[in-house]
Amino acid sequence: MDAVALGLLAAAGALVAAGACLATCAVRRLVVVGESMAPTVCEGDRVLVVRAPRWLQLRPGDVVAASDPRVPSRLLIKRVAGFTATGAVHLLGDNPPCSTDSREFGAVERQTVWGLVRYRYAPAVRAGVIGRGPRR
Repeated sequence: MDAVALGLLAAAGALVAAGACLATCAVRRLVVVGESMAPTVCEGDRVLVVRAPRWLQLRPGDVVAASDPRVPSRLLIKRVAGFTATGAVHLLGDNPPCSTDSREFGAVERQTVWGLVRYRYAPAVRAGVIGRGPRR
């Protein structure tokens, strides 16, 4: 192969790798509505959610975005409290009096967890990393 062909092949490989990364490493921006996770995240906070691939082992204490079992098109931000014997995830809000969570709708299937809430970018005075739960 000549240098041009090798260059084109390398560029094509890079595009395929970039596309695969975008498909599996997606990031979403969410605006927090409600006080169910206060003081971790509060009404009006803006957060980044990193897509959690199915193979990623969630940990108790992780803050996640998951489909609302009552309105699947809506994402809820909750903390992983634990797991059932079948692998379903118990989600709880940090502010129980204001939270609709697994105490009301039960554990959710792992595939409904969209991703990990990793960073609050606004308001600027509260910006910072939202850490993961401890390793098991």
